[in-house]
Amino acid sequence: MRPTDGAALWRLVRATGTLELNSAYFYVLFAADFGATCLVAEGDDGELCGAVIAYHPPTQPETAFVWQVGVRPDCQGQGLGLTLLEQWLALPANRSCRWVTATVAEDNIASRALFLRLARKYNTDCEIRPHFTADLFPVDHPAEPLYRIGPINRGTPPVPL
Repeated sequence: MRPTDGAALWRLVRATGTLELNSAYFYVLFAADFGATCLVAEGDDGELCGAVIAYHPPTQPETAFVWQVGVRPDCQGQGLGLTLLEQWLALPANRSCRWVTATVAEDNIASRALFLRLARKYNTDCEIRPHFTADLFPVDHPAEPLYRIGPINRGTPPVPL
């Protein structure tokens, strides 16, 4: 991903209608500084139809944290989210990652199911534990438990679901 993808990422997140929309600057910055750990997919119309926005926490070199997975509404329900995560894990910048983490609010049923499917796909565990409690946010925001998937065995191909 390149800095020029930032505006398209912002539009994609806005179009999902379900993801928390950050500033346009955030997406440009993320595309510029973390582009190697992110992935975008273009639709037949040339517009982004999906993206994985992620980074490696500095103190956890074998972990990739998924900030957002977004799929345009007209492309949802076709398994694109899981396909994007699989292709994202195969990126050169992510090849040493044995763990995938993400925070997911309890009411986000689609994301919860997606990360549980990712764990099944790699025949590994998905530990869910408290992480960001509601009191940490300066505005009304649900708690975001941490999903920790792994360890991912890079020598074993994913299982078909």
